[in-house]
Amino acid sequence: MARIIVPNVTGYGNSFSNVASDSIGDQSSPDTQEIDLDNLNKSKQSDLVEFTEFEQQIKDYVLAGLGHPVVRVELNDHQLKICIDEAVTELDYHSPQLTRQMVAFHTVGGYNLYKIPQYILRNLSYVTFKKTLLSIQSQAGTLEFDFFIKYFQDNYLFDGMNIGDYYLLQSTLETTRRILGQDGGWDIIDGQYLQLYPNPAVDDVAILEFRAINSKTMTPKMRNWLQKYASACATQLLGQVRGKFKVVPGPGGGTQLNGDALIQQANESKKSLKEELISEVNEPPMFTTG
Repeated sequence: MARIIVPNVTGYGNSFSNVASDSIGDQSSPDTQEIDLDNLNKSKQSDLVEFTEFEQQIKDYVLAGLGHPVVRVELNDHQLKICIDEAVTELDYHSPQLTRQMVAFHTVGGYNLYKIPQYILRNLSYVTFKKTLLSIQSQAGTLEFDFFIKYFQDNYLFDGMNIGDYYLLQSTLETTRRILGQDGGWDIIDGQYLQLYPNPAVDDVAILEFRAINSKTMTPKMRNWLQKYASACATQLLGQVRGKFKVVPGPGGGTQLNGDALIQQANESKKSLKEELISEVNEPPMFTTG
């Protein structure tokens, strides 16, 4: 039977900080007390809704914005969970780099089977285990450098170009590197082991990229974006609920509800927040070449 390695960690999280323990098995999931991406948008009305600490913070922000507890808010926990999930989904779709975490560990020369926690393997998106591929090279003549410089020169530093072109370029670069055989391959075995091939010839470092959200390393701006988008979703849902009854019967002809106004306000807020996310967050940094 092949020897299975429980690797030692060198860096963890989107801040790639030092870790308190060497073993990868001792690292807790960033989803703990955060957001469970595995169960995103799977909430049912019959479920007992439990909010993580981070989700509770978003929920409190949303309810406060709608006037609670001074004003009665006709939304239950299931509906609020839907709003939080929608905000996270939009963040993941438009800015996937903000819902990605990294873990780096030592490979052992001659061995290619490593035991990795399931929360990483379930959300694994990419594996790099050759030092020359860990980042964009800054030396002229490398494939990454030539693509990078040509792109910015040809597009005059984003003047009038579509930002999607940049991500298309990244996809092309990744494909080219695979065709040229510069990237090692990997497979998930039995849902608990990571197999690297070819076998690492010497002790080296592997980097795993996986989907997760860690509010502790999230910027205040992104935390607030999630709060505001979830609030817009809740406002829209509340407008739909109140729209079922234009007027609540009562003395003096009843009370006029503001369902339509809430829906319009929510649609405008969601549009503005999406534009903000795409324009201010997704764009790569500006560079000057000379």
